[in-house]
Amino acid sequence: MIKAFSPKILSLAFLLSCTFSVFAQNEKAEADLREIMKKLDVVGLSVAVVKKGDIIYANSFGLKNIETKAPLSDTDIFRIASISKSFSATSIMQLREAGKLSLDDDFSDLVGFKIRNPKFPDKVITLRMVLSHTSSINDSQGYFTLDAINPSKNPDWAKCYSDYAPGAGYRYCNLNYNMVGTVIEKLSGERFDNYVKNHILNPLKLYGGYNVDSLDASRFATLHEYDAKTKTFKPSPAAYNPRREEIRNYVMGYTTPIFSPTGGMKISATDLAKYMSMHMNMGKYKGRRIMSKKSAKLMQTKVADEEGYALALTNLDDLIPGKMMVGHTGSAYGLYSAMFFHPKEKFGIVVITNGCNPTYTKGINDVLRAGVNSLYENFIK
Repeated sequence: MIKAFSPKILSLAFLLSCTFSVFAQNEKAEADLREIMKKLDVVGLSVAVVKKGDIIYANSFGLKNIETKAPLSDTDIFRIASISKSFSATSIMQLREAGKLSLDDDFSDLVGFKIRNPKFPDKVITLRMVLSHTSSINDSQGYFTLDAINPSKNPDWAKCYSDYAPGAGYRYCNLNYNMVGTVIEKLSGERFDNYVKNHILNPLKLYGGYNVDSLDASRFATLHEYDAKTKTFKPSPAAYNPRREEIRNYVMGYTTPIFSPTGGMKISATDLAKYMSMHMNMGKYKGRRIMSKKSAKLMQTKVADEEGYALALTNLDDLIPGKMMVGHTGSAYGLYSAMFFHPKEKFGIVVITNGCNPTYTKGINDVLRAGVNSLYENFIK
């Protein structure tokens, strides 16, 4: 006689089976990530995986600080470098929706001084060009102060412009986004760091920011630069320079680069994954809409077609084989970060390392490439 099992027993068996499956999946993923860390000399690694709007996996490995041997945790925050640009572009989209600007505005009118390539004086440089790195502006004179490109401040201002016409070529440029931060202040009336906090971070319930002194310093993951000659790592304390004296003498609408709109966001991998989900879901996360679907789509739509660059987001078809991913990378002070999502299949991956021996394949840091693909293989595919 065949004995029937009760629904409760069957349900428990199914639950145990699922739990074992998830445990085995996590074990495999973590073994893969540790092998990547060993192979590529990684100090610490923090990751998060999103599927259909939810974080399905997050973990941290290795060291928060190589000198103290403190372990890295999921609540630790990193200066994420150029992924920060997307927070600036998101802010611009909000101001655009409020009717304060157009992407086709003359950038000179927005920033408050002449922005013209002297080789093409009749060609207007628009906000869209600045956001997409098609402005013909370059970083040759530096980008930590707007004096670099201000004709009344720098006699060599013309060197900030490349030899091609605005809109006719692509050149990645940090100065573009430090100027964008200035525009955000001029049109919102809020200091840049406060604008991002009030209109993006707080509504999404994320912990982070551009102002070092507004954050818990005990949560900063130390960034480590690799010395190829000695094969050792050196901490980079400048990554979290509070710049208190400059902030005390702050000039709204001009000294904005103090906060580095181009690369100064500090946030954890887990909270960055939540922010990424907002972009993946076309401006909305957990019931909170940060910008319209149209604005989100604009940020993801290529402007520099050959390079795949949109507005602080880029389109890559060679990060995960067969997938067109949207996102951004960052690198500074020894940190390397990646935030990429698939807008149609609704998955996304964040990988951040606070130090590694930096090698590259097709322009992407190998730790980021390997980490993203490992997480995709183990949790998405």
